[in-house]
Parts: sequence; C-alpha cells; structure tokens
Amino acid sequence: MASGILAFGKLKIAAAVLGVVVASLVGAVALGAVGAPTVEGVDNRFGDVTDETTIVHTDLVVNNPNPIDIQLGSTTINYTVGMNGVPIASGNRTGVDLEQGNSTLAFQTAMDNGQIPPWWTTHIENGERTVVTINATVQTSILGERQFDITQEREVETDLIGQFNSEETRPVNADDPPPVMSNPVLYVNRTSADWGTVTREETPIDMEFQLYNPQTFPYTISELGYEITMNGVLVGEGQTEDIAAIPPGATETVRTKAAIINGNLDEWWVTHLQNDQRTQLKIEFYAVVSGEELVSDVRVPLDELTYEETIETDIFGNKNASTAPNGSQSTPTPSDGTPTPATTPTPTDDGVLETPTPVTDETATESETATPTETDDGIGI
Repeated sequence: MASGILAFGKLKIAAAVLGVVVASLVGAVALGAVGAPTVEGVDNRFGDVTDETTIVHTDLVVNNPNPIDIQLGSTTINYTVGMNGVPIASGNRTGVDLEQGNSTLAFQTAMDNGQIPPWWTTHIENGERTVVTINATVQTSILGERQFDITQEREVETDLIGQFNSEETRPVNADDPPPVMSNPVLYVNRTSADWGTVTREETPIDMEFQLYNPQTFPYTISELGYEITMNGVLVGEGQTEDIAAIPPGATETVRTKAAIINGNLDEWWVTHLQNDQRTQLKIEFYAVVSGEELVSDVRVPLDELTYEETIETDIFGNKNASTAPNGSQSTPTPSDGTPTPATTPTPTDDGVLETPTPVTDETATESETATPTETDDGIGI
C-alpha cells in the first residue's frame, strides 16, 4: 500500500514538473526568450516516374533556435507544391521532435500523372507560363499554437510554336510526280501558328500556310494533314478537308486547325522527366493535291515544313545545382529571429528556362532545288 502511494506521489510530481516546463516554455515564448521553430528551406526534386505516378521528394529544413531539443511531439509540418494552382505534391508530419539548430525532414509524395493535363491547360492559357508555388508551415502547440509560413515561387516559360512563324519560301517536291507536273509541285511562302481556345479535351493550334502554285494548270489542296509528337509520343493527328483552289502562278492561304489531345499528355510527361526535363516537339505535314488534269489525287509529304523544337524545363530550379548530400539548402535565420523565406532559386542567364537552340532540318532549307526568287509581293516565281 505504501509503495502504491509512493508511485502515485511520483506521478503527481512528474506531472507537476511537466506542467511547470510547459508553462515555463509558454511564458518564455511570450517574453521572447524562446524562439519558435521555423521552416528555413524547401528543396524538391523528381524521383521515379511510372505511367501512373511521379514521385516528388521534398526536404524541409526546420530550425529550432532554442538551446534545448523540442521532444514533446507537439510540432506539425505541412507543405504543398502547385503549378499554376494545380496541386502536384503535398504532405504533412505530426508529432515531430526537433533537435537544436537545423533539422532536415524528408518527405515523399506520389503525384497522380492525371494532374498533368489540367496543369497543361493553365500553362497554355497563361501564355506558356507556369508559376511553381511551394508553401510550407510549421506549427507547434506548446508554443501557443503558433504557425510560421514559408513561400517560394518560381516562373517557368516555354515557347513551343513561336518558331513556326516564318516568311521563308520553301519548295515542296513530290516523291513521284505525275507526268503533267514537275517538281517543285508547290512553294510555301509563309507559315504562322497561334494557340486556339484551350478546352479540357484538347489544345488547338491555328495554322496558316501561304501556298504558291508554280504549275501551268490550276489545282486544289483538298486535304492538309498533320501529326504531332512529343518525345516520340503521339499527342495529336488529323486533317482538314477545306478545299483551297490555287490558279497557276498564284498564291492562296490555306488554314488548318491542328490539336494536341490533352489526354495523351500524361504519357508525354513520363518521357519529359525520363529525358531530364527535355522534350523534342515535332509536327509533320502532308498535302493532297487534286485537279482535272490529274488522273488521281497526289499525296505530297511536306517534309520541308516539318517543325522541330527542343524545349527544356527546370521546374524546381535545381536541376543543375549542387546541393548538400541530403539535397537541402538552408537560409540563415536573421538575428532578430524573424522567419525568413528561403531564397528563390537563381534564374539562369536567359531567365527562368534553359531553351537550347531549336533543332532544324538542314535539308529543309538547303534543298537541291533552288529556292525561287520572290517578287515584291512575296510570290515565288
């Protein structure tokens, strides 16, 4: 009986001591003698990627400025990562014990690749701009339910179709032209492209081609087809059947609406990450020429119009950066103890995106057939 009373007495003493410690800590915080833990830095990087998911590794550097460890399990860490507001990673951890100084907490999140099509829509609607936002909070109940936030933002830009706008005159040859025709079958004097109105299902590209007919008889472009691939993944194909009649020695503007099928973009995303965030965009065209002088329609591959562009992104801003062994980078706490956001990643020399020199097909610009001389009105002759 005496031992039970003694044990109960020890329990009451321990509880009283714990209460004094908690009260002392809370009081110390109120007086500014004890600092609250803060998130000092956030580092994200892509991990393994499958057809369905993308692993995002996150390291949070949390600073405990106090001379003692916080081991009462009262700290909660939360973080979210978004691209133009579309969430791609989030995580939390409760009951965190913090050592003195900086502690690196590692998180791993599996992102559903199904988030890529909705993000892509925002990227195009925003003028091929994406703002990558990282929010992290540390909350501790023992220090009066205080919460401290850190926010990082990074802008990523691309230019997928800008180089398609061209005033260059290019000859188009048929592989086996009929006897009544001679190569070049036609000339392309100008090309242009603009993004159309993006929907949930597709991303249209409005294209125009100014075509010149060098033949001695009229013909029509009865079909203009296209195929779009990104890193070899077919993301769009189709054709327009709007007939454009072109008299001999005249030009005509042919319009077509190509489209990227957004549902195919999650498959492309896998290749983009596996290729170190690089994508080779390729658009190939063909035309079908019809006319009364022709025994049958002539399908002409528009190899000279094949469009290729290499796009490189650095979404988290650390692809080529040297980091600590744990992949984290920390920002010192100011002397006044005020939480400071981690430094925004330094842009590259050309801004926020490294875009290599576009890939071109030399054979498309240096054809064996001499480029025709243009008249003042731009018509090849």
